[in-house]
Amino acid sequence: MAATDPLSRAFAALADPTRRDIVARLADGDATVGQLAEPYDITLQAVSKHLRVLTDAGVVRRDPEDRRAPVQLDAEVFALMTRWIERYRRQAEERYRRLDDLLAEHPTGDRTGLTDPTRRTDRTTGPEGGRA
Repeated sequence: MAATDPLSRAFAALADPTRRDIVARLADGDATVGQLAEPYDITLQAVSKHLRVLTDAGVVRRDPEDRRAPVQLDAEVFALMTRWIERYRRQAEERYRRLDDLLAEHPTGDRTGLTDPTRRTDRTTGPEGGRA
């Protein structure tokens, strides 16, 4: 099933390491298809297919009429991805903050309900020290 919403398309496009590398390279500046293809041991057509996936996902843009036009990153989809990631990052941070607060409420020596970590338990002996 093909992804239809922009966020799903973008994440799906970036699931491939070659496409992520292309995006990383484009973060340094625009480049032509030929320049993007140089470091890879794949055909120019294969790089063009990767670019088509990135273009369809809204990650990059290029003039389809001008084969020599540079490929550019499209910031709009990255803003969408950043907002989505940021929402879950904030939620995770809040959970950790609540855990930190809960742990701070209990003095280090108070281990109510917890196993005493200093007590050695040996599974080979029973309660009276004999073999279990």
